[in-house]
Amino acid sequence: MSIHVPTRIGVLTGGGDAPGLNAVIRGVVKAATQLGWEVLGFEKGYEGLMPPARYRVLDNENTKGILHLGGTILGTVNRGRFTAKVGEGQERQIEPALLEAAHATCESLHLRGLICIGGDGTLSIAQQLYERDVPVVGVPKTIDNDLECTVITFGFDSAVACATEALDRLHTTAASHERVIVLEVMGRHTGWIAVHAGVAGGADVILIPEIAWDLDGVVRKIRQREAAGRPFTLVVAAEGARWPDGGLVARATGASAIGEIQLGGIGQRVAEEIQARTGKETRCVVLGHLQRGGPPTTFDRLLATRFGVNAVRLIAEGRFGRMVCHHPPDAVDVPIAQAINRLRTVPPDGDLIRTARALGISFGDG
Repeated sequence: MSIHVPTRIGVLTGGGDAPGLNAVIRGVVKAATQLGWEVLGFEKGYEGLMPPARYRVLDNENTKGILHLGGTILGTVNRGRFTAKVGEGQERQIEPALLEAAHATCESLHLRGLICIGGDGTLSIAQQLYERDVPVVGVPKTIDNDLECTVITFGFDSAVACATEALDRLHTTAASHERVIVLEVMGRHTGWIAVHAGVAGGADVILIPEIAWDLDGVVRKIRQREAAGRPFTLVVAAEGARWPDGGLVARATGASAIGEIQLGGIGQRVAEEIQARTGKETRCVVLGHLQRGGPPTTFDRLLATRFGVNAVRLIAEGRFGRMVCHHPPDAVDVPIAQAINRLRTVPPDGDLIRTARALGISFGDG
């Protein structure tokens, strides 16, 4: 008598955490359950594929109540042997033995498909697995919004909401004490978070990697506001905005042996220079991982759920090596290879920047 073995798929989360990861997992489980499929959730990203594989069976019961939770119930890793993104547009090939071990795990568990949720690095590894006949499907995640082929990634809206709320709060204290306050936000080598939050939160100066700036331009804007009877200024600095000499500002610890440079500290340097040049009391606030934690916004919950459901659809249709993406109003898909190993940056002459300039916002370049 033959025993029925249900169709089985896998899901993992890789790279940095972001609001909405659990919403994707829930969407995957619900959609797969409707098809009568079993879902295995691999723990700590691709590390969970290494023998002995570390996974748990996911179902509607043990994924109940996770839609609004930040982080990922499966855990994630963005350092170590499964690190494919090491800088701006750079890629590292994963050791063949690791890829083969991951392939063997998928084969031994009879996975019909493996859903890989992550940013450029995670999806670069997914592509390398696909080239070794692992049936992968990608879901784009990053608060930085720097992934090609999708108008927006889930996690970005939540990060912008966090930064915008911070600006709302800083506005009142800056005005009360007639101070300059510099808010440092994440974004890696792009300025999407800085510009969106800066415009939405009423910033006066926005410093981003895509536009060269200098301290004279920043000071000029502060003095213009002073002359107009506005004795306080809000400055937003993206962590990857290059110093006027062209260099990146990184943490003292530098980078790990394998992984990207640890950006951070530009906000404090800008604040110190502003105070020295203007004599105005200047403070710096670094949002850091607040932007990556906490519950996802309504938009991110919906987008992440749609991505999870459509990833299951791609497996059902046997369309592997593809990434779900958002082309409003639809969720569509593209080859993973088209989306990785290049940055989606803020167009310096695009509508977003033109809108900001029309409002009188300075980018420190004039």
